[in-house]
Amino acid sequence: MLIAQISDLHIKRPGALAYRRVDTAPYLTRCVERLNALVPTPDAIIITGDLVDQGEPEQYEHLKSLLAPLKAPYYLLVGNHDDRAALRASFADRKELHTNDEFIQYSVDIGPLHLIALDSMVPGQSAGLLCDKRLAWLEEKLNAAHNKPVIVALHHPPFVSGIGHMDALRLDPTSAQKLAALIARHPNVERVICGHVHRPMFVRFGGTIASAVPAPAHQVALDLRDDAPSAFMMEPPAFALHRYDSLNGLITHHAYVDAADGPYPFYEPEGSLID
Repeated sequence: MLIAQISDLHIKRPGALAYRRVDTAPYLTRCVERLNALVPTPDAIIITGDLVDQGEPEQYEHLKSLLAPLKAPYYLLVGNHDDRAALRASFADRKELHTNDEFIQYSVDIGPLHLIALDSMVPGQSAGLLCDKRLAWLEEKLNAAHNKPVIVALHHPPFVSGIGHMDALRLDPTSAQKLAALIARHPNVERVICGHVHRPMFVRFGGTIASAVPAPAHQVALDLRDDAPSAFMMEPPAFALHRYDSLNGLITHHAYVDAADGPYPFYEPEGSLID
């Protein structure tokens, strides 16, 4: 079982640039091509929010056309740049986006794994929140999936990254504490995955591991000062590949979108190590 995770696509209207510098659409196109070329092909793709940049209907229509070539089924989450109503309108055929009147939350089986997608968005704010209503829904879904390995996905990281300006915009600390306590009561949770920070990160959380992923376009600058300026870098675009089997659990790799030189052999044809 192989699940890809991409995040923070920030798609604009065709031809428009994010932050007057980044044309995010061609980056996503290359990412889709890379995902389609993977061997083995991912069984599913989880897209953990900030699907578009301003939550506009035209941006979601552009996003839909860019995702259309994906071979694997994909699952959408909302981030702080998204708009629930506009997303639902453009993806009217996606039943999972319409199962909750207030929030975009759903659960679905992906082979032997169970995905629980959370909505951590607060309209008009960059930071995230899980209110008691959303947490109660999560507890209900976790109780129902007690005999399955679970991935819990949300947009905002429920942990401190050390990048000061991003930590000011993370999941509300009280929400994060409640989430950690809830996750800790369910040892079948293999991973809590998120986006938002545009960087790969791993941390112990609620008795399991929480992880974040880089973005297919721009990355948040790696500056671990508390007063670090809010800035991004055009580092290599990347995504995560989560490999699952019942013996080893979930193992995560990070893969780069753009092709690299190689592969080159380690050994000579007769079996000796190349010197």
